Amino acid sequence: MTHISPTRVMLIEDNAEYREVIKLALEDHPEIELTQCHGTAETALRSLYTTSAAARPQLILLDLNLPGMSGLEALPRFRRELPATRIMILTQSDSEADVLRAISRGASGYLLKSASLQQITDGIRDVMDDGASLDKGVAQFILHTLQQKLPKKDLKNLLSERELEVLTLISEGLVKKEIADQLKIGYTTVDTHVGHIYEKLGVRNAPAAVAKAFKLGLIEDLDG
Repeated sequence: MTHISPTRVMLIEDNAEYREVIKLALEDHPEIELTQCHGTAETALRSLYTTSAAARPQLILLDLNLPGMSGLEALPRFRRELPATRIMILTQSDSEADVLRAISRGASGYLLKSASLQQITDGIRDVMDDGASLDKGVAQFILHTLQQKLPKKDLKNLLSERELEVLTLISEGLVKKEIADQLKIGYTTVDTHVGHIYEKLGVRNAPAAVAKAFKLGLIEDLDG
């Protein structure tokens, strides 16, 4: 999906060196406009009061381990202030608690700082295309840890066979383009299937879809 204008991105990252690396990468990307950089969540939130509606970020890259207010504390505040803005976690933390809390509080993606710059920019594009970006290790963690499955026999007609294939690949950390290539179908077709999956599961993004599908027993442990 091609955006008419670059995606406005706000970066919230306290590590000055890493912030500069991300800043340089995003500034060179034709589909991304880095409009604001902040070292704390507090300054980022305050900036919203002096930013016009037309200039507000469409996506926030949010670190979790910030001085003062943590990213997890800030996440619901950004969701209230900017309900249409996507929030993508970019952090060193692979803590089980952090992953689940971020997803439950509305994060549209969760990448570790070990991700390549290409993975980060691809993740931004996928999130803005109504998808999500999940670190493969995070996807595995979700499948390993979420419990309370329900019997499959009660849910066998919830998703089509193709939708289950797409959802399984999402759970493995693949983005829409990779799913399209693997299944040898069009990107638009994958996008349609993802929309149907979200609608049928009553969720808004890929992390939530993976979590719910595992709870329902629709997909199995990746090692299973």
